[in-house]
Amino acid sequence: MKKYISVLGILIICISNVSVGHAATPSLLIAFEKEGFLWIEMNGKQEKITTERAEFSYPPQWSYDGQWLLYQKLSTETPNPNMEKQNELWVYNLKKKQHKKIFYNGENPKWSPTQNIVAFTQRGVLNISDLENFHNIALGVDDYSWFPDGKSFIASSSATLRPDGWTNPVLYKIAVPEKLTNTNLMSGQRIFVIPKELTKDNVKVMSINVGSFEFSPDQKWISFIVSPTASLSMDSNMLCVLSSDGKQFDVIDEVILQLDNPQWAQTKNLLGYIAGGGRIVFGFKNKDLKITELPVFITKGFTPPNFAEMEFTWVGDDEVVVSRVKEADWSNDPRKRPKASLYTINIKSGKQSRITQPNPNYEDVQPQYVTATNQITWMRKKNTAIKGDLWIANPDGKKSKRWLNQIGHYAIFPH
Repeated sequence: MKKYISVLGILIICISNVSVGHAATPSLLIAFEKEGFLWIEMNGKQEKITTERAEFSYPPQWSYDGQWLLYQKLSTETPNPNMEKQNELWVYNLKKKQHKKIFYNGENPKWSPTQNIVAFTQRGVLNISDLENFHNIALGVDDYSWFPDGKSFIASSSATLRPDGWTNPVLYKIAVPEKLTNTNLMSGQRIFVIPKELTKDNVKVMSINVGSFEFSPDQKWISFIVSPTASLSMDSNMLCVLSSDGKQFDVIDEVILQLDNPQWAQTKNLLGYIAGGGRIVFGFKNKDLKITELPVFITKGFTPPNFAEMEFTWVGDDEVVVSRVKEADWSNDPRKRPKASLYTINIKSGKQSRITQPNPNYEDVQPQYVTATNQITWMRKKNTAIKGDLWIANPDGKKSKRWLNQIGHYAIFPH
């Protein structure tokens, strides 16, 4: 009898330790989309915060203090059946549990890093919403980003085609007025004119659009991507940096837009990026993780031969986790495409280790470092799937567990 009780106890313990689709992580705050609804997990408890099924076009975004959630959803109705669905901008207040639509058709929304106001664009107009009203800030804006102090924007105007050829893209600094009602739409300060053509080694790129702005940890450098026309940008773009005073401009390397954006290390001026031209349908090749140190401009590569990087995340200043595949030709059959796994790289020692082993039918993508708990998350999904399971582990891959199953877009509050 005692033997049977012992066996039963062991079975109960084993079953209780098996993840069945949700492993609570009480110290993290996350918003995610599942089956057409938005959910929040806070203090280990999940809550569905939307009641009507919707199509969420982009990942949600947390405000700087975690009190508000910004999300975008496609409208269910359009004024004209031939028109595209409008991209509605909404915010949700966690304390009041209230939703509010802040704009009917906005693009590229971004929270201020210092207060609960949202910037967004609409047909080239840069706007700010104080969550009650919106205010026009600048005209002719292609892309933008907040300065870290929240007092101004770095913004670009795209090149335009004229009878004598293309003009230059231009970078501006646009101040945020203390009172949003006191705006001057022509107050942008020109800080740099991008050359009409950029060259790196034997690659040349025509300068049309500028975007993906990121500030270095010490705020002395701004990284961004310069792109040619839409079709050409599938194959080749240039990663560049500009000193924050606009005096020093450098072309770093060739990149494509379909992979992860360049990212700075946590506290050091180390710029990581996936280098290499050529769209993925030409093959999973020539996609190498490189890191450039500024201001000395020393670049080092970390991808071994016969492999290609798809995505990456910094873990502090000395380690990187990459989503990596074996080099291969493109196949129209998803089953024949290479499947990604996660690897950790120590950039000081050069030591690299594979840290995940997904089932052959699955791959591990979208690695993300969570500073608050010193963990990494990633999505495990089938090659062509939009949704997948969210996993969490230590940065070395140990103590891994499935956190959420079959979710879409998500956002973890970083603090």
